[in-house]
Amino acid sequence: MTKERPVVVIGGGLAGLSAAHRLTELDVPVRVLEASAEMGGTIATERVDGFVMERGADSFLTEKPWGLALCHRLGLDDEIIGTRDTKRRTYVVHNRRLHPLPEGFMLMAPTALGPLLASSLFSWRGKLRMACDLVLPRRPSSRTDESLADFVTRRLGREALERAVQPLVGGIYTADPERLSLAATMPRFLEMEERDRSLILALSRQALAAAGKESGARWTLFASFRAGMQTLVDALVARLPAGAVRTGTRVVGVTPAATGGWCVVLDDGETVSAAAVVLATPSYDAAGLLRPLDPDLAEDLDAIRHASSATVTLAYPRSDIPHPLDGFGFVVPAVERSDLIAGSFSSIKYAGRAPEGMVLLRAFCGGALAPHVLERSDDELVETVRAELDVLLGVRARPHLVRVRRYVRAMPQYDVGHLDRVARIERATARHAGLALAGNAYRGVGIPDCVHSGEQAAERVAAGAQALSQAR
Repeated sequence: MTKERPVVVIGGGLAGLSAAHRLTELDVPVRVLEASAEMGGTIATERVDGFVMERGADSFLTEKPWGLALCHRLGLDDEIIGTRDTKRRTYVVHNRRLHPLPEGFMLMAPTALGPLLASSLFSWRGKLRMACDLVLPRRPSSRTDESLADFVTRRLGREALERAVQPLVGGIYTADPERLSLAATMPRFLEMEERDRSLILALSRQALAAAGKESGARWTLFASFRAGMQTLVDALVARLPAGAVRTGTRVVGVTPAATGGWCVVLDDGETVSAAAVVLATPSYDAAGLLRPLDPDLAEDLDAIRHASSATVTLAYPRSDIPHPLDGFGFVVPAVERSDLIAGSFSSIKYAGRAPEGMVLLRAFCGGALAPHVLERSDDELVETVRAELDVLLGVRARPHLVRVRRYVRAMPQYDVGHLDRVARIERATARHAGLALAGNAYRGVGIPDCVHSGEQAAERVAAGAQALSQAR
């Protein structure tokens, strides 16, 4: 009997681990090669002195089913926690002060006019312009992809974009709204316009329908784990076969083998024989590996821009913060010309993130609209954040604990036309038997999206890999 060749997964972030886990479920041999010393990519949790600090994402969206479904299969249901129901408020910075986002404002538009009219965040002119959405016609269905900025300005006006939508979406994608593709990031709003014409009417109907179902909902919109997000990474790694994971292993070449399958070349000269390959690396790294094989595919992969960002986590005694912290955090519009993108009240949002009497805060910097901020040293970033928190929260004391994390070229930018580019990438990849791509650069940047991307890639190569190995 010949030994089956494994599917080689290149990249040990969440997409790669999800692919490897799915291959294991399908009884396909797998090896995971990760260039860094740790698995999980940007997802990692540091626990020290009673603090639970996330290095990357602090939660995942429960509306998309793939994250929760994976947790269920991993037996993690009892480890999942939701946000605090009584602290759902979000603040927006306007004129250097925190203003509550109107109750019922759903990312793009209000669901009720009462809270909007009472809000201090918008001018009367801005409020009236938003209300025009109720009577504006839908766009012609033949129109091509448009940017977030164009869509919001067309439906709700410039003030809605600048004071609410840009900072809310910026907290997700760290993107420039003038370039961000609405079809690739939030297609449901296009569908609302097509179906209901008015965003306000569509969202109001959805809110009423959701209110009728809330009593049966098990999870809040966002969820995390009691011990932090690394719980998911650790569970995935634990489910893989012994010896399947190699860290500190950089891949420098991927070529089709003459006898079928693939040859994966490592930086030390070793060659790994693979029945199939899942490239779960950033798209620019995938481009470098595939350029000798398919220059056109590599060009499209390289054309996906990425933004860099940083987080500064700070801990304080609760008594050092005058602000009531009666919410999950705040977002900062680009028009404020602040050095922050957003701030999260981490220990308010989730229980168990800080010891009794302490508060854990996290600030976000950089992104596509403020790359210059990341030119500063870690110490300078900390002082930048402290200065902003002094203005916004009245915090003047020195922090009890500080952590700075940088994410270089970690967030793909879904520019207008992104879906067309991804379609070309998928067609080109399909021409290479036994090759699949996975990750946040293609059809979603969130935790559930990465899980789904990895699992789909695994399923695409599984059948062919088994047939190839059996043929040998």
